[in-house]
Amino acid sequence: MLDTAFAVGAALVATAASLCTWERFMARRGRHELAWSVALALFAVAAGALATGASGGWDGTAYRLFYLVGAILDVPVLALGTVYLLWGRRAGDAAAWATAAGGGFAAGVMVSTRFTQALPAHRLAQGSHVLGVLPRAMAGVASGGATLVIVGGALWSVARGRWVARARPALGGRRALGTVVVAAGTLVTGASGLLNSVADQMTAFAVTLAIGVAVLFVGFLLASSPGPAPPSSLPGPALAPAELVSPTGRAAPGEALSPSARAATRPRT
Repeated sequence: MLDTAFAVGAALVATAASLCTWERFMARRGRHELAWSVALALFAVAAGALATGASGGWDGTAYRLFYLVGAILDVPVLALGTVYLLWGRRAGDAAAWATAAGGGFAAGVMVSTRFTQALPAHRLAQGSHVLGVLPRAMAGVASGGATLVIVGGALWSVARGRWVARARPALGGRRALGTVVVAAGTLVTGASGLLNSVADQMTAFAVTLAIGVAVLFVGFLLASSPGPAPPSSLPGPALAPAELVSPTGRAAPGEALSPSARAATRPRT
């Protein structure tokens, strides 16, 4: 019962974070925010599959779905958001096609794969105990490679932020901090899978998943928040050059007096 409650809580946290990130994408159309909202939705699906298995017992459908979205797909989609944020649309689009192709292949493998032994009904089985070599290899390559992209991107962003901060201090520091927090959240969610592999505790898995998703969401907010506007773009009254008059009532060199200024300075008769 406690396993189910924590899994449902993790699903709700991931769903709320996904909807908030989706709302930011709809407002600003940042492709990194679209990728991150999809990744959080995948975390919500994984937590929902975990809740289903914890409450009614694990079957092939629930376990396949959980392993596909939780162990194979979610971290690569997180990494896709990092690629869009740090390296732009061209690199992000190429990574998106690769992620989509790999995800489609992984989905086909998980649908057709056979279990090497019966699933335990009331315990989340380790992949090495019930799956063949190919699904486990895909999970290792996808999650491990994507984690390297996220952590490497965070380190690159911190190094690059030193130069960006010279021109726009708030933007450079916030983006670098955001990518570091995203990397930390990714490591926390990875630790939840490791914890389950070591201790077979679905409750601890669900709790660390919820914490990891919350950390990821904070990182998303930091990394994609716009910096303060430069002084030249701040709202305020603007004067046309023709309205600029020296304290003596005469135009500054190279400037023309406005009609009202000429009337004010015309000698009276």
